[in-house]
Amino acid sequence: MDPAGLIVFATALLIAAASPGPGIAAIVARVLGRGTQGAFAFAAGVAVGDVVWLTVAILGLAALAQAFHGLFLAIKYAGCAYLLYLGWRLWTAPAAAREIAADTRREHPVTLFIAGLAVTLGNPKVVVFYLALLPTLLDLARVTPLGYAELVAVTLGVLGLVFGAYMALAARARHLFTSPGAIRAVNRATGAVMAGAAVAMATR
Repeated sequence: MDPAGLIVFATALLIAAASPGPGIAAIVARVLGRGTQGAFAFAAGVAVGDVVWLTVAILGLAALAQAFHGLFLAIKYAGCAYLLYLGWRLWTAPAAAREIAADTRREHPVTLFIAGLAVTLGNPKVVVFYLALLPTLLDLARVTPLGYAELVAVTLGVLGLVFGAYMALAARARHLFTSPGAIRAVNRATGAVMAGAAVAMATR
């Protein structure tokens, strides 16, 4: 692809990705409540979900996506249910001084990856960007295999930058809370954010 087209796409994606939505809310809430453990696998799933929608848009499969509306709806509600589950775990997590990640129950990276993927596949904001806005930014009919690879690389690069920045800020913020009461407040606030993100996804 020509550099100008990639710059336009990267700029639009950066603006869209940086504006808080269910995916960002889930990543930040997870880091605030449990630290970076598992956050990278979850964020990777969110990013790959974007690549899936990018691929659908480039292949001109918007009509097919509409035909499988029920499947995507099921994925959407599965993502919502998982966010609610994470929110409940954060809300009920024990708090101990100097141990913000007191809930040490481990989750398999594959499970977290799939959860992040489900969140993105069911996120209306991402769907609108790739299926409605992307065709106005690029001539998708002229995207070559090399151009597709470049778009995927830009997508993963931009999302890695945005998610990394949010995760770093959240990780830094969580260390400001050291008392059990403060930790409990953080857990419950982030649990509420998780639940709010699930409700936002489910009602759109």
